[in-house]
Order: sequence, then structure tokens, then C-alpha cells
Amino acid sequence: MKLKILFEDKNILVIDKPAGIAVHADARTKKNEKTIADLILDYDKSIAKVGEPMTIEYKGEEIKIKRPGIVHRLDRETSGVLLVAKNQKTFLFLKEQFQNHTIEKVYRAFVYGHVSDPKASLATGKKGIIDVPIGRSPIDIRMWTAGRGARPPLRDAVTGYKVLERFSDNDTKGLNQDNKFSYIEAYPKTGRTHQIRVHMRYINHPVVSDPLYRGNQELALGMKRLALHSYSITFRMPNGDKKTIESPLPADFTKVIKEYLQ
Repeated sequence: MKLKILFEDKNILVIDKPAGIAVHADARTKKNEKTIADLILDYDKSIAKVGEPMTIEYKGEEIKIKRPGIVHRLDRETSGVLLVAKNQKTFLFLKEQFQNHTIEKVYRAFVYGHVSDPKASLATGKKGIIDVPIGRSPIDIRMWTAGRGARPPLRDAVTGYKVLERFSDNDTKGLNQDNKFSYIEAYPKTGRTHQIRVHMRYINHPVVSDPLYRGNQELALGMKRLALHSYSITFRMPNGDKKTIESPLPADFTKVIKEYLQ
């Protein structure tokens, strides 16, 4: 597998990440399993010393995970735009933008149900802001929870969203939302782990086919993976210019759109 590159210059590499591949190794990656970090080094070995490694504990030992140039991450099953720095100066420059929440990220997702929930502070019935802290789940160490029941310490988390379309699938059986779905854009203002997934679960509209947060919902719309795509990212270049990079919708998304929305 080779990297699909959306943009590159002397400082920055923007990758179109496919679903199903981890950004970097962790305690769950298999031996000899390729990650995006590996593919980055296959593409440009000079990025090896860029960035900051992540330390994890595995079987009682601390292990340092290489994250060459990686400024942020996407979940394994999430597809789309991933930003990589090619030198340390640019890494720190981009990292500061993430810390200051000045980078604008747009995600596309299919969620269960027709989104219209007062808990999301809906102003018009189509747009909303979910401003609810996130903490660890008290039940499953892999999961996070918003609102009551979240285990401290809680972290501020804000997600804006817009409903693009609402539709139904009468062929899907066993759903508890009357076979209804929404196609949304999500705008995370903070960068918490699983943030969009947790917040959509909080307002009772989990992301379609989410293996952790969909509850008793069935896999739907032919989506065999988490129906979440990192659609675009807007950031400041080292020269001060504002840059927006978009990732084309993947084939599984376009198939759903063609079948249900056109």
C-alpha cells in the first residue's frame, strides 16, 4: 500500500487516509501490521525524527510509539484528511494551531435517526452545538462518555454540526429509530478522543456502524465500517497563508448517497 497524497510542499504533507488502517501502532496493532506511520517513512525517511513519540504502557512496560510528523490522529475506521509535518519547526507550528483550536476540521457522517434533539441546543432544527464534557466510560476502558456517568477527570468538548439530509431505508430491519438516518457535517471545536462519536451517541444519534457506540443498532446502509469521514481541514501555512485541503468522499459514502439521496 502507498500513501495517497492530497497536498505536499517542503514543509507539509497531507494524506488521504483509507479506512481500516491505524495511524500509528498501539497496544492493539498486530505484529508486522502496517500503519500510516510506516507508510510515511516508506515515502520519506527524513520525517523519522519529526514530531513527538507517544508513550504507552503494555504488559507492565512503557513503550514509545513513533509518530513521524503526525500532528493529530484519526481512528482506525475513519477515512480522510490527515496532516503531517515534514520538519520539526513546522510540527511545532501546526501543533500550536491545534492547541489554540484555530484549525478548522469538517467531518461527514451518516448517523442513526432524524437528528432533531433539544439536548443538542438546536436553533433551527438543522444545526446544533453539543457542548458537553467527555470522560472515560466507567464500563469499558476503550470507550468515552459524555455527561452524567463519565468518569473524572472530565475534558471540555464542543462539537458543532449541520444536518445535510434526512432519509429512510425501509429495507433495513431491526433498528430502533424507525429505519431513519441523517447525513451530517460535524465540526469538532476541540480534539478529544472519539469526540464526534461520543457526542452523537449522547444525543441518541450514534454514527452508523460504530463498533463501540452504536448500542443495539444494527449495521446499516451497507456500511461495514464506522461511517465517519474526515472531509476537510483548514490551517495556516508557515508563510501565513490560509489553506484548505479536502478529501474526496470514499466509495462507500458515494454509494450510500447515490442509492438514498439522489
